[in-house]
Amino acid sequence: MTPNPTPVAGAPALSVRDLRKTYDTGVEALKGVSLDVAPGDFFALLGPNGAGKSTLIGIVSSLVNKTAGEVSVFGVDLHAHRDAAMRLIGLVPQEINFNFFEKPLDILVNYAGFYGIPRSEALPRAEEELKRALLWDKSRTMARTLSGGMKRRLMIARAMMTRPRLLILDEPTAGVDIEIRRGMWQTLKEINAAGTTIILTTHYLEEAESLCRNLAIIDRGAIVEQGPMKSLLAKLDVEGFLFDIDGTLPAALPDIPGAEMRAVDDHTLDLDMPRAMDLNRVFAAFEAAGIRVRSMRTKSNRLEELFVRMIAQGQDAQGSQAA
Repeated sequence: MTPNPTPVAGAPALSVRDLRKTYDTGVEALKGVSLDVAPGDFFALLGPNGAGKSTLIGIVSSLVNKTAGEVSVFGVDLHAHRDAAMRLIGLVPQEINFNFFEKPLDILVNYAGFYGIPRSEALPRAEEELKRALLWDKSRTMARTLSGGMKRRLMIARAMMTRPRLLILDEPTAGVDIEIRRGMWQTLKEINAAGTTIILTTHYLEEAESLCRNLAIIDRGAIVEQGPMKSLLAKLDVEGFLFDIDGTLPAALPDIPGAEMRAVDDHTLDLDMPRAMDLNRVFAAFEAAGIRVRSMRTKSNRLEELFVRMIAQGQDAQGSQAA
């Protein structure tokens, strides 16, 4: 029997090479996906519904069989040494899948038992994780009585019971309000700061920009862009501003060559302009039109703009190849 391998020093936390998945229906969900996630990274996987995110996560977490390609976790081949690789991974699925009639403490301790962790070790570990998730005061109440945000945090706490080196979260804040979401962000930042590599799939682009250092955008089963968050955002050659106006806007807005402007309402202007354009040109045009600016702010949809643009470029490239 081949002994289980140990993680390889310096290996990526996750390495995917030419990963392909074709379902029995003929749907090609993944078309040769390759990516690396560095140890300690906080990595975002973005893409529209049906892009292949769930299939990729399913294969990495050994819930979906691949058609072809290679996956390794800290240098441990997932296909050749599944058990050893899976011991390095914690998964928080999108669906809440614990027993609602169990208590949070029991949910965590029983989960640890599935991985061979003795109860004497699991109990203090469960207390630690429930306290980190701000759930210790709920540890002995029925899980069904928890709020939606508490249930999400319980899912994360459960995944951390095996002390995974790689934590994969599939839409972890779906359906929770912004206050709860931000609280979960803090928990995830703490887990990452303690050394756990995190891969996050999310529809909340603000979430990815706030948490993640690197990202990959997937569409129609292919990676259309990947790299450092800051570098990808720097590719945007357009800046957006919102201007709050004193008084009422004129019927005809000024024409600024190279810029696009629209009135959000009678007192707000939305402007997109090339990054190289001098803002003084904008203010000169405003002054000539009798528009007085009370305040201005940058628009916060940079990542969304990048996402839409990269998806469009990827679709154009695939269309060209098909032609």
